[in-house]
Amino acid sequence: MLVTVFLLGLLYVAFVGALLVLLKSTFLVIVLAAGLLWAQYWFSDRIALYAMHGRIVTREENPQLHGVVDRLCATADMPKPQVAISGTDLPNAFATGRNADHAVLCVTQGLLRRLEPDELEGVLAHELSHVAHRDVAVITVASFLGVIAGIVVRFAFYSEMLGGRRRTDQNTLIVLGVVVGVSVAVYAISFVLIRALSRYRELAADRAAALLTGRPSALASALTKLDGDIARIPSEDLRTARAFNAFYFIPALNKNSPLPRLFSTHPSLEKRLAQLAAISADLGRPA
Repeated sequence: MLVTVFLLGLLYVAFVGALLVLLKSTFLVIVLAAGLLWAQYWFSDRIALYAMHGRIVTREENPQLHGVVDRLCATADMPKPQVAISGTDLPNAFATGRNADHAVLCVTQGLLRRLEPDELEGVLAHELSHVAHRDVAVITVASFLGVIAGIVVRFAFYSEMLGGRRRTDQNTLIVLGVVVGVSVAVYAISFVLIRALSRYRELAADRAAALLTGRPSALASALTKLDGDIARIPSEDLRTARAFNAFYFIPALNKNSPLPRLFSTHPSLEKRLAQLAAISADLGRPA
């Protein structure tokens, strides 16, 4: 994970250097992108909850769910996040928020309906690990470069191509082409690196959940069950939820998805199960 973050930082430095050489309005681009980053970082919990049609539930409304979260937070010695439920039947869960004091843990009705209590505990422990490790903040900061690159493409196009300079200015067209080319390359590279980082964070959360609950087999059972159930969800519903895959416990993809593993936000089911099996063997081995 450190290597991935280092490569993203190196890419960021090179990108800013190229902008300083090619554009005179770099400062405006950075300020605009920084504003979007700030909004995404500070309001990620509200944005994600609103997009998923989730609502905060009280202890009186769902004492069982709150009870599991209470036990896990006490074991992990961490603040309790807000607990929310989404009405969708898609079996999944996600956590969001910039830190443990401003976090939301959301589960879907489909998840609550399908999982046994020990399986639900494993999934919730996985999501609480994301909160404790500030994974939302990590991914948000890591995606900052991609945000800048996307903005630069639009900014360069509208300010240079449609602005005060004439289209017949060859130097302007050359600079515009170089800026767009560099921005596209940076976005593509950061896209791959961020997804690699996301896969590492998912494996880390699986490991933390297995150690926190002491039952890797329960988490493995939940993974296997949800992977099979999601494969039976209509493709139209999966396409609607696909934009939130980076948040989900398990990606909303069917078995026949053409998405290359390089672009996936989650490790393969086989890899996650193999790690849990190894942890289970370690826990069962005498000291």
